[in-house]
Amino acid sequence: MKQPSRLDLLQGTLDLLILRALQTEPMHRWAISERIQQISEDVLQVNQGSLYPALHRLEHQGWIKAEWGVSELGRRARFYHLTASGKKQLQLEADQWARLTAAIGRVLELA
Repeated sequence: MKQPSRLDLLQGTLDLLILRALQTEPMHRWAISERIQQISEDVLQVNQGSLYPALHRLEHQGWIKAEWGVSELGRRARFYHLTASGKKQLQLEADQWARLTAAIGRVLELA
């Protein structure tokens, strides 16, 4: 099995954050970025240059779907929502993240 590279881990983390942000309601790109920043209390800031490829990747995987709508500012925007397989993927990735962070925590406690 191929070991994930640092870039894979970073992309995987961003994917998880996006899936989690979309868990409650469909959102457009800017709202997803704002939601992640808000929930993380301004610790995590997703730039639009990273967000667009991640959304495209998640859509290609079939985990999210996009539809045109109108934003709160009255502008036309693509709204993204989780698909059924996206909900399953979110649960899987959240479980993996919990195991990873618990393992890292155990290692740091020994140091």
